[in-house]
Amino acid sequence: MTHTPDQSTEPATELSPAQSVTQSTTPSPGEPAAPRRRAVLAAAAAVAPALAGVSAVPAAAAPPTSSAPRPRLLPGGGDLGPNVLVFDPSTPDIQARLDEVFRQQESAQFGTGRHALLFKPGTYHGLNAQLGFYTSIAGLGLSPDDTTINGDVTVDAGWFGGNATQNFWRSAENLALVPANGTNRWAVAQAAPFRRMHVHGGLDLAPSGYGWASGGYIADSRIEGQIGPYSQQQWYTRDSAIGSWLNGVWNMVFSGVEGAPAQSFPDPPYTTLDTTPVSREKPFLYVDGGGAFRVFLPAKRTNARGVSWGNGTPRGTSLPLTRFYVARPGVPAATLNQALAQGLHLLLTPGVYHLDRPIRVDRAGTVVLGLGYATLIPDNGVTALKVADVDGVRLAGFLVDAGPVNSPTLLEIGPRGAWRDHSANPTTVQDVFVRIGGAGAGRATTSLVVNNRHTIVDHTWVWRADHGDGVGWETNRADYGVVVNGHDVLATGLFVEHFNKYDVQWYGQRGRTIFFQNEKAYDAPNQAAVQNGPVKGYAAYKVGDDVTTHEAWGLGSYCFYNVDPTIVQHHGFAAPNTPGVKFHDLLVISLGGKGQYEAVINDTGAPTSGTSTVPSTVVSYP
Repeated sequence: MTHTPDQSTEPATELSPAQSVTQSTTPSPGEPAAPRRRAVLAAAAAVAPALAGVSAVPAAAAPPTSSAPRPRLLPGGGDLGPNVLVFDPSTPDIQARLDEVFRQQESAQFGTGRHALLFKPGTYHGLNAQLGFYTSIAGLGLSPDDTTINGDVTVDAGWFGGNATQNFWRSAENLALVPANGTNRWAVAQAAPFRRMHVHGGLDLAPSGYGWASGGYIADSRIEGQIGPYSQQQWYTRDSAIGSWLNGVWNMVFSGVEGAPAQSFPDPPYTTLDTTPVSREKPFLYVDGGGAFRVFLPAKRTNARGVSWGNGTPRGTSLPLTRFYVARPGVPAATLNQALAQGLHLLLTPGVYHLDRPIRVDRAGTVVLGLGYATLIPDNGVTALKVADVDGVRLAGFLVDAGPVNSPTLLEIGPRGAWRDHSANPTTVQDVFVRIGGAGAGRATTSLVVNNRHTIVDHTWVWRADHGDGVGWETNRADYGVVVNGHDVLATGLFVEHFNKYDVQWYGQRGRTIFFQNEKAYDAPNQAAVQNGPVKGYAAYKVGDDVTTHEAWGLGSYCFYNVDPTIVQHHGFAAPNTPGVKFHDLLVISLGGKGQYEAVINDTGAPTSGTSTVPSTVVSYP
């Protein structure tokens, strides 16, 4: 049930609310015509041999009548492969196929299976799509309302005894749901986005039985009824519309959400911003009026509030799939780089990709979009992906899994010293997740480095594994999670956990974070292992001493030092004490008394104590 699109060469298309889908073949202003594009690709092919690992003959040594061999141009478009199931309303036995994937993935937390379930526009009846690990479900319309499921898209925790704290790596996007009993269940933890969804009813974020849960993220969605977090410890909701919100446990953050509860941190623990300063929704796959696949690239919004799709066709750019190299697992990094050098974008179909060199994104406006949690594993200590100091790159929907040989970095957004202004067209990093260990021994000094100015990191979970295979204080050593050197960077939905030293270090000026969730490393063997000079422990989130302007809202750090519960962490947050560096609504928590904090930020905030899991909070700093 995979779909093979047409192979026509077609330029990008600008869409606005006034335009219909059938107009999507009109070239946008400034886009090269097909013959010009072929000439550009032919020119790019001349430099492709080096990128593909083919040695060109030096000019001085080449015979006058010979030339270096040139690889064939890689085709754009193509079949999406066996792990992408595409349904339409007439497809027989849809429920059976959904159940089959769920059986494979329900408890396959560190398995290699990867799946995308795609639904063409139309109405589907009586379905319950239960989602396990590494499974994405999405509609293929331009609007969520183009694809309606009279039924549910369910995440529960039966596989783990009713505990939802390990329901990672799955997603739902671009669908309208009419839940069978009026409320859809989405009991997830980290790395499980709920994007661009329209729920005609309520949304329950806890597992049946209301066991533990530790999520989560909603964006660009309309929930007509009530959202009930129940046992959810923390949650971030962005640029959405909701009927109501039931309760809060530790840290519930909203920005640009119609219907959000009023600001009230710490009781109830609601942090509410009226708008999101800058946002640009994640790229998504859809089918046009002729049945061909395209990728929609939503436009940037400033001071955003509510959904982006509520008034007709959303604003943005549409690209045909023929402008993408459709990658399959097993393709080497050299081929991916050749495709990028030709001017193609990358669509990573579900599976695991081993890389012997970095994927290099050097062209402005490049899209790298993963389906079904496509996973990049850098071998021999290389960096998985590097972005140049260029405008408008979009990275979305994939997982980077550290290899057994230490990588100095896993993902680099911009080179060291990047300086260009990208405010008009920033790079976005969305649903790009990083893991060190768990699926096997992995090591990396720093996971994610952001050097490019104006980058938007919109929902990431950067995780040094605390369970699974290849886990131990030195076995999956990873000192630093996220390092931000670029100025004017915005993070919306930042989850970073368990690093041996600092989880987040922010050295760029004018940085902003809306929502941060952290746990310190569980497995520190003793106090000496986490001692930071004279300071007890490394802060979860550190702003550099030379930073003069920074602002953050809704941040939480938790400790659970289960190997040595006597470990003391001086503070969760560290920052220069200057008027331009501002924090709003912070908390630290000792989980069951396994370790303690002496303060919240710098020397401010009450210490945690005892075995009760009670937050210590600071509403405003300084």
